[in-house]
Amino acid sequence: MSFTKAELSKNLIGDEWIQASTGQTFEDTNPANTKEVIGNFQQSSREDARAAIDAADKAKEKWAHIPPPQRGKILFKAAEILEQQKEDLAKILTREEGKPLVESRGEVNRAVDIFRFFAGEGNRLNGEVIASEDADTKLYTLRQPLGTVSIITPWNFPIAIPAWKIAPALICGNTVIFKPASLTPLIGLKVVEALKNAGTPPGVINFITGPGSTVGLELIENEKIAGISFTGSYEVGEQIYKSCAEGEAMPRIQLEMGGKNPLVVLSDADLPKAVEITVKGGFGGTGQACTATSRVIVEQPVLEEYTKLLEERVKKIKVGNGLNETNEMGPAVSESQLKTDLEYVEIGKREGAKLLLGGKRLHGGEYDQGYFMEPSVFTNVNATMRIAKEEIFGPVVSVLSANNFEQALELANNVEYGLAAAVVTNNLEKAHVFIDKIQAGVVKVNRPTTGIMAQAPFGGMKKSSSMTFKEQGKAAIDFYTFTKTVYLGIRP
Repeated sequence: MSFTKAELSKNLIGDEWIQASTGQTFEDTNPANTKEVIGNFQQSSREDARAAIDAADKAKEKWAHIPPPQRGKILFKAAEILEQQKEDLAKILTREEGKPLVESRGEVNRAVDIFRFFAGEGNRLNGEVIASEDADTKLYTLRQPLGTVSIITPWNFPIAIPAWKIAPALICGNTVIFKPASLTPLIGLKVVEALKNAGTPPGVINFITGPGSTVGLELIENEKIAGISFTGSYEVGEQIYKSCAEGEAMPRIQLEMGGKNPLVVLSDADLPKAVEITVKGGFGGTGQACTATSRVIVEQPVLEEYTKLLEERVKKIKVGNGLNETNEMGPAVSESQLKTDLEYVEIGKREGAKLLLGGKRLHGGEYDQGYFMEPSVFTNVNATMRIAKEEIFGPVVSVLSANNFEQALELANNVEYGLAAAVVTNNLEKAHVFIDKIQAGVVKVNRPTTGIMAQAPFGGMKKSSSMTFKEQGKAAIDFYTFTKTVYLGIRP
């Protein structure tokens, strides 16, 4: 089943595409051209969510009984389907989320790679044989699925994040209820269509759209849910954590939340390279990434030169509709997000930071049709300012000064988040000290804070994560399975 522009989509519950019990829908619009309605999606209720959960619960035993290599074949087929559609999917992603087409292509390719990686894990979904103290007892472990899991994803990477949650869940034998962000449901639907067309049995993958206050709550609180994987804001993640702790079912949870990611530029760094790393990490995706560079901490001896080079480079960033391949930065994803970005610019100015460039909404021509703003850079920022501590999730970068490496490291750690961090240096000793001392789950050396690989574990520290299970790579298998330890007596 596929949908054209502005066509009414439906929820997938069990093996049926059905409308919400509320009879209500919501519009999915293009943030670069708000007059374009991409589709209409179901405004579902808790009743609809319960139906999806019941369908997944009904299918879980049969799906778990299918051997993992056979489940892997379905994921391989889904990857092939997505790859065949990759250019169309990239354009959908750009129309729906706003990021430049080159970034959308990269994200779609990443989703394909993720499905292939976890499809291959179907042949490696092993336990282990353990040396036994008893000669008459064989000791080993088995991996078994949790059961039915809820997948709740954000809008900023609307195909990659669903892929890296859904693929490991399915290969491990779980059934899934997937709720995409209401700002980007169409690209999430395409993932579900690919899985359905690849041969997932009825009820194994379920798709439902609607508010977090209804659908989301049911996916968290329903006693049939054995696991919850959520990516989004700290505020929502904290509510999920508390709700699960206080409930009777106590499902396994995986929370990936915000970031206030530092890029440390040391005095021995290649400054033109540091600037390119800053621009890619800070303004790629309009700064709308949990791993985006929002703070640059520069050693004092090179601060003036670095700032000059950064100003020159940021002035060259071309902002516009992501479907135009000459544009480097697209719009904010929504009017609300644009408002937040602009409010933080005003906060920074009131706090005494210097707005080096940017900070305004763009007007005229195509800009009047979408949520565009200038890429913005603050200097003279200190660690107590809100723009240096709070996640903005937009194209606003703050530059801080450090007297030396030790102070730079201290400033980098001086926030409540700990997702990603990077250092630009040619000093191998300092690079290793940074790797050891930085409080972040993802550490980069001479690379942007953004960009992660499918085969590597991903997750944060402090308020960036629940600190339970990592996502991606083989670490994801640990979340979606429980280990059963077997003592097999070979003699009575």
